[in-house]
Amino acid sequence: MKPTRVIMVGEAEKTFGELLKSKKKEHSALINSIKQKSDMLKDNPHFGDPISKKKIPQKYFKQGFTNLFRIPLTGYWRMLYSLKGNEVEIISFILEILDHKKYEKLFGYKKS
Repeated sequence: MKPTRVIMVGEAEKTFGELLKSKKKEHSALINSIKQKSDMLKDNPHFGDPISKKKIPQKYFKQGFTNLFRIPLTGYWRMLYSLKGNEVEIISFILEILDHKKYEKLFGYKKS
């Protein structure tokens, strides 16, 4: 199998930086979960749940990402990533780290 790199970009990078600066105790568990899942992506880039192309928000297509995967994190947070590859390697781009409320808003889910 090709080697895999994991790169945090955009909103994910910003959110992760804010979590690292946070003094809240519950954020340390979330940070550990993000690190653990990122390491798992290095071993298996298809670790996450694929999201149907018709459900992928347009903002990702506009950024050049044509596939999207979801990984559940601790505390009902989600990590969204996309894969790109060539003959040499696979790159997992972590695009967003979202709490449940932001995740539902991004995908247009409504409360019942």
